[in-house]
Amino acid sequence: MNNTILLVEDEQPIRSMLQYALSIEGYKTVEAETVRQAQASLDGSHPDLILMDWMLPDASGVDMVEYLKRQPDTKEIPIIMLTANSAEEQKIHGLNAGADDYITKPFSPRELIARIHAVLRRDHSKSNEQDILVIDHLKIDKASHHVDVDGANIDLGPTEFRLLVFLIENAERIYSRSSLLNQVWGRSAYVEERTVDVHILRLRRALSPWDYDGYIQTVRSIGYRFSAKVELETRR
Repeated sequence: MNNTILLVEDEQPIRSMLQYALSIEGYKTVEAETVRQAQASLDGSHPDLILMDWMLPDASGVDMVEYLKRQPDTKEIPIIMLTANSAEEQKIHGLNAGADDYITKPFSPRELIARIHAVLRRDHSKSNEQDILVIDHLKIDKASHHVDVDGANIDLGPTEFRLLVFLIENAERIYSRSSLLNQVWGRSAYVEERTVDVHILRLRRALSPWDYDGYIQTVRSIGYRFSAKVELETRR
């Protein structure tokens, strides 16, 4: 297997337990107790997955996740968050920050291993996908930045195109405006969250002649998601 996992956890007993469980499954582990140590480790290596504790001595693990997802060299590394808080709001916060999965302490090593396997399979599949996304009759060519419906071109600006691709590749997941700024814009200090609403509106207008605007759904008090389920059901 030979996958390497960066384990960022400040409690030694938990690190020891996880290191042992991961080694049995054939994973190599690199350990870090703090965000500073994790950053130093990432400067010299590129793990296949990161297990990130939420509460760390020098910084918040979720802040570290947001940072890593903004960096070109680390944004593609899958991350599973570990936390003792089972509140739904915190789970949504972690996922919106860019985490690929979330597991609540206490957890069994078997459950964690299963989640690691699932995330790595998903990541491997994503890396092997072609540059063509197809949703019903909507076709997006990521390489040429071309979008069409049954051969009819849809004219999108570069930001609307990136926004559409990101939402489709993460379909059914809800993203806050702040998270979309991080993922699509790179979180510029000169871009306000209101900007997301403007580009969502432009994207919907571009898709509306073909009745695909409803796929971009607003989730009240949270943000946006791409979902084709309702629209496909109504078309049948």
